[in-house]
Amino acid sequence: MDFRYLGNSGLKISEISYGNWLTHGSQVENDQAKACVRAALEAGITTFDTADTYANTKAESVLGEALEGERRESLEIFTKVYWPTGPGGPNDTGLSRKHIHESINASLKHLKTEYVDLYQAHRYDTETPLEETMEAFADVVRAGKALYIGVSEWTAEQLQEGHRLARELRIPFVSNQPQYSMLWRVIEAEVVPASEELGIGQVVFSPIAQGVLTGKYLPGQQPPEGSRATDAAGSNFIKRFLTDDVLTRVQDLKPVADEAGLSLSQLAIAWVLQNQNVSSAIIGASRPEQVTENVKASGVRLEESLLKRIDETLGGIVERDPAKTAQNAPQTRPGS
Repeated sequence: MDFRYLGNSGLKISEISYGNWLTHGSQVENDQAKACVRAALEAGITTFDTADTYANTKAESVLGEALEGERRESLEIFTKVYWPTGPGGPNDTGLSRKHIHESINASLKHLKTEYVDLYQAHRYDTETPLEETMEAFADVVRAGKALYIGVSEWTAEQLQEGHRLARELRIPFVSNQPQYSMLWRVIEAEVVPASEELGIGQVVFSPIAQGVLTGKYLPGQQPPEGSRATDAAGSNFIKRFLTDDVLTRVQDLKPVADEAGLSLSQLAIAWVLQNQNVSSAIIGASRPEQVTENVKASGVRLEESLLKRIDETLGGIVERDPAKTAQNAPQTRPGS
């Protein structure tokens, strides 16, 4: 496993991290989830990403149980705050001071730890003053409950303003967690240049486009039974990729992957890691062997000629519009 710095901080994280959105506490039984975490640890992954809203706090609890007994100093644990938790009361969501303080305390309890390495704003809150949010994050850092602050799916302008306030408050704002893959490149035009200037690293989710870039979804055929596309929770997120044009072009990537000596999923993960602003790519899994397979993308360097062939193969199906971040697009459920 190779390691990278998280933004311009001194924190090193595994360049492939393990996340449990849509799996732990919902799709995957606890014993299987713990087996996936064990496979991640055995493969050299030290960075684990979750959020309080995943399975309405159950995912945090499963991860906390799975990591119990591990040397805490050898792990980097990330969680997030914003989306609704609990019974859904008026203060059970957002980035208010109240919700942030109550959420970090609950997350630490679920995760069985005294602190998280990275605490992230799961989205930008348009209804709470940014000053209030950043001051609350500063309180969390100064209380020793989080070491670093990050965000998820913020625009370039939001990153710039948040970073300015973080500098004034003297807290380390070091990361953004966006969707990023061969098929979804909306961060490249604005978010990545702004992040490079600010010293913010990307911890990207869905590098295999919710499984589409594994090649298991075939044009003109129904999705495999039990796949993400047939799951009520995951199907809304993946359906944008389930067109015959996209699926045909993904199949056309197989010779490229073969030439590189990689599976399609390994090629997809290696591709996002070619971007030097990417600090880590988050993988999920419902079976331990998926973890073992995908971590083989760590350390892979793709030749420029191969990257060009990928672009030529995918052509016009790639989404690049920076306006299509999750923050600005219609949102049906939390997306990372």
